[in-house]
Amino acid sequence: MNHPRPKVRLSRALGIPLTRKCVRYFERRPYPPGVHGRNRRKTSDYQVRLLEKQRLRHQYNVSEAQLRRTFDEAVRGAGKTGESLVALLERRLDAVVLRAGLARSIYQARQLVGHGHFTVDGRKVDRPSYRLRPGQVVAVRERSRALPPFQLAATGAHADDRPRPYLSVELTGLRATLLREPARHEVPVICDEQLVVEFYSR
Repeated sequence: MNHPRPKVRLSRALGIPLTRKCVRYFERRPYPPGVHGRNRRKTSDYQVRLLEKQRLRHQYNVSEAQLRRTFDEAVRGAGKTGESLVALLERRLDAVVLRAGLARSIYQARQLVGHGHFTVDGRKVDRPSYRLRPGQVVAVRERSRALPPFQLAATGAHADDRPRPYLSVELTGLRATLLREPARHEVPVICDEQLVVEFYSR
């Protein structure tokens, strides 16, 4: 999913920094882009819910169709729909690669997966949307380990300050295991998922 708009501009439109690099630019101009960015006001409930949906979509770098399909699956599952939606998105292969610290952003994670640099339980997987099950192991392919992005990842350059408790990560070995289903409070996504549910349920 390639978004041609500059990430900083997109971050300002959504009200959240989408990458670490965006943070300093976002802090300098924390208002929407454009001539009237400072004076815009939320005018409707629909606008508020649409913004939350877009925030969730862009944090996982998925298309509208992918998000809608995932929402429909969350509705059919047990538990709260919003929490199930976030858990399903968090189990995507590109999201796990990002949380494990094997990529610096969701955009790089998607690209690296798409180029076939990862295996799941020893088999090459090049679909970023591949959904992991608890117990499955993600690893960088042997032939890819010498590449600069993975050499950098092995030093912990992209690792979060707080490790995700649903992942077991071995950065030096460039591998991660999904231990269990992620709980909503453990997922570092800025979004009110209940508003997303209300957007799709209208």
